[in-house]
Amino acid sequence: MTHTSDPTLAPEYRPVTMPMPPLQPPPTEVGSLWRPGSRAFFKDQRASQVGDLLTVKVEIADNASLTNNTTAVGSGSEDFGIPSLFGFKGKALSHVTGSDALNTSSASANAATGNIRRVEAVALTLAGTITQVLPNGNFVVVARQEVRINGELRQLMVTGVVRPQDITEDNTVTHDRIAEARISYGGRGQLTKLQTPRYGQQILESVLPF
Repeated sequence: MTHTSDPTLAPEYRPVTMPMPPLQPPPTEVGSLWRPGSRAFFKDQRASQVGDLLTVKVEIADNASLTNNTTAVGSGSEDFGIPSLFGFKGKALSHVTGSDALNTSSASANAATGNIRRVEAVALTLAGTITQVLPNGNFVVVARQEVRINGELRQLMVTGVVRPQDITEDNTVTHDRIAEARISYGGRGQLTKLQTPRYGQQILESVLPF
């Protein structure tokens, strides 16, 4: 398993840039107990700055069904004759070219039926870290988790942009509140190797046309 480390140091990590409105300085009030930018008079325990932790809940239950039927029928015919050719007409011409110089006909028919049925369900809960605070106050969140059981390693990763308002009182955010969300659930190990086709078979499947 990989060591716990700063996600911003990973080779594939890239800082996030998003369209931002112009910054407006917060108004100041002389003698006010309210601090500009605060969300409460008391200490807020929710994640609010780089390095803070929060809980990410992923609950995906997608159902998709699509049925498509198409039918197409077409036919065509064409007759082409030569009434005269180099002075030959009538029966004399028919002995040379026949009554019709060109006679074609065609017919086509196509019928197709497609049916797609997809059911997906994913339920994950893992902790994430705020890696970046955007100029408008939104947070860039990266959550990674690895679990190894009997030689099989499971890798979970969730990244995206979160609004501070969408973080609940118990410091939790759901996946449907994450913009530009990237959710990955996979792994590697003995079972994964057995379920994956061999490299030679993958090459043949990509090269052979049939």
